Order: sequence, then C-alpha cells, then structure tokens
Amino acid sequence: MTSTPRTQAGSRAPASPATEPATEPTTGWTVAARPVDDPVSAMLLREYLVDVADRYYQLHEERNSTPEEIEQALAEMPSDDLAPPRGVFLLAHHDGELAGCAGMRLMDERKTGLTRAAELKRVYVRPAKRGLGGGATLLAAVETAAGELGAERIALDTRLDLVEARALYARHGYRDVPPFTAGPYAEVWMVKELG
Repeated sequence: MTSTPRTQAGSRAPASPATEPATEPTTGWTVAARPVDDPVSAMLLREYLVDVADRYYQLHEERNSTPEEIEQALAEMPSDDLAPPRGVFLLAHHDGELAGCAGMRLMDERKTGLTRAAELKRVYVRPAKRGLGGGATLLAAVETAAGELGAERIALDTRLDLVEARALYARHGYRDVPPFTAGPYAEVWMVKELG
C-alpha cells in the first residue's frame, strides 16, 4: 500500500505520500540504508501503515483505522525481509529532517514468474515533506540498491485508489503489467526495467 495523511471521518482523502510535482527538485535530500528493525525505521513503517490504512478505511468505511487494526496489519505484513542480503530499507532526510522511507527485496522467480526482479515496498514521504522531490529521490535510491543486488527490473503492486503514487511510478518509467502477485490490496501491477 501507499499512503496519505489522516483525515476526519467522511472527508475526502488527501493526496498520497508519493505525490510529486511535474518537476521534481531533489535539493536537500539524502538517503541511507538503515536496519528495518531500528526504532526510527519502525516508527516510519508505523506512520506509513497508518497513512495507507486510514486512506483505505476512509474510502471503504468513512473512518480511520484503529490501533488494533494497525497492530494486526504490522503482524500480517512484516517488513523484516527488507534487509540484507536480499533487501534493503532506506530512510530519507530532507534538510536534515527525517522525511520518508522505501524498501526493496529480491523476488522469488518461482512465485512471480519475474526473472532477476526486485520488489518496491513501503514508499512513504511524511506529509510536511511531500511535493519536494522525496518520492523521486527514494525511487532512484531503491533502483540503485536493486541494481547492486543484481536485479534487472523493479516490480510493485498497489491499489487503484492510489492514483498519485501510480502517476509518480509512471513518470519514472514504471509500466502496467499483468498480475504477478495476489492479495487484498494488489489491484495494479507495474514494472520498470533497469539499466
């Protein structure tokens, strides 16, 4: 899932965290790998999940997620595989402030049919830092990390309602492909060839 800020019940969900302007300045951004189980990483992963869950529940039930639903989702969708030797978790800072995250893991060809592919996961930019080029910066860093692990393409799945995130991915060379995963939140599948 990709996310948006919390909203009041019944209000329209704001733009997703991956929303970027047509021109994407990257000035002031730094990205570095961080252990996915680090407290700062865990905090951002929780923010990401609250964001995407709230947007989902606002759309389908006109309410925000509950703490119990967030705990259940964290348990059902762990991020522990966004770690070496087959993955990475990246934290982004903008002008020295913690601003976002993204993860990547190598995919199992036997399960997906995709050869030499990495999967993009948990792309999130904090609301106050959206529109400043963070999504583009994180995508570039993930693509570099995937290439270093031998991936020739990056794949992702997302939801139909996350139109801003899908537009970001499309602007950066991701194209729609037939389904390669299954799950309750997988409605759109995209791939980008690296190199």
